[in-house]
Amino acid sequence: MSMMRVMARHYDFDLTYITERIISVFFLPHLEEQCYRGNLQEVAAMLKSKHQDKFLLLNLSEKRHDITRLSPKVEDFGWPDLHAPPLDKICAMCKVMETWLTSDPSNVIVLHCKGNTGKMGVIVGAYMHYSKISAGADQALTTLAMRKFCEDKVSSSLQPSQNRYMYYFGGLLSGAIKMNSSPLYLHHVLIPSLPNFQAARGGYYPFLKIYQSLQLVKCYHRRPRGSEREVVFRLQFHTCTVHGAQLWFGKGELDLACADDRFPPDAMVEFIFSYGPEKMKGTERERNDPSVTVDCNTSDPVMRWDSYENFNLHHQDSTEGKGETHTHTHRKSGVS
Repeated sequence: MSMMRVMARHYDFDLTYITERIISVFFLPHLEEQCYRGNLQEVAAMLKSKHQDKFLLLNLSEKRHDITRLSPKVEDFGWPDLHAPPLDKICAMCKVMETWLTSDPSNVIVLHCKGNTGKMGVIVGAYMHYSKISAGADQALTTLAMRKFCEDKVSSSLQPSQNRYMYYFGGLLSGAIKMNSSPLYLHHVLIPSLPNFQAARGGYYPFLKIYQSLQLVKCYHRRPRGSEREVVFRLQFHTCTVHGAQLWFGKGELDLACADDRFPPDAMVEFIFSYGPEKMKGTERERNDPSVTVDCNTSDPVMRWDSYENFNLHHQDSTEGKGETHTHTHRKSGVS
């Protein structure tokens, strides 16, 4: 199949040569399964006709048997859509890319993603920082191409947390951010009152979920009736970059809330840490108002569903593990 014929046809994916040796293949998140499989086969045929066996596919989405069958050289690095990957995963991906690209001048990298394009932006942006360390003669043009791809294709899809992790990674590599290796203990989370989330009859019932492995905090509003809830904001940060007792995040730094008119423009979320588990002095002001009741019942199904701990343990296109009830262990203290 010639490249001209491929380009002339309509496909439900976006294939872009970011540079001559880094290719992105993006599929919409809700693409029908049969259509997705057919397009995957077309992509594989294109890549094999142009690059033979010289391409390594980095899968940024969930594992799939059909991807492995189409390309024998696959590295699975998937993480939940709309989130930032852990820093060690970003580093591992950059190392794999560099190793493959430097081992043979004909080798190319293919970044595969089914979901939000922000994932592509995180990895391309991170590799742009990473590749500057071992800059070759053509590095300036490669960096320019990667920056142009991020600006033109994915910048509008990036969540604040995804931008934050690219900033972390670049700062840690360059030395602009000094790493804090001491464990931190989270004592208080101060969230604003959000009357705009209240229903006509009912109050605002927020609850927090803290995920250690993804360095993730999610704030939900539980609707008064039934078992419904909605995410108020989502936030990822890494304590290796924290050098103080407090962190503040404004509306523009909170995933989802940044584009939600119900979230006040001047509202802040505050985190208070210490270097030990002991109760902190002088934090009386952080106590809840007497009218606020705190329910620590973490067995409530409304609070427990949508765990990430089993993400990517199974292949998305198999029946293996289907029907399992995924639970999540709620972490009450200490973020490290």
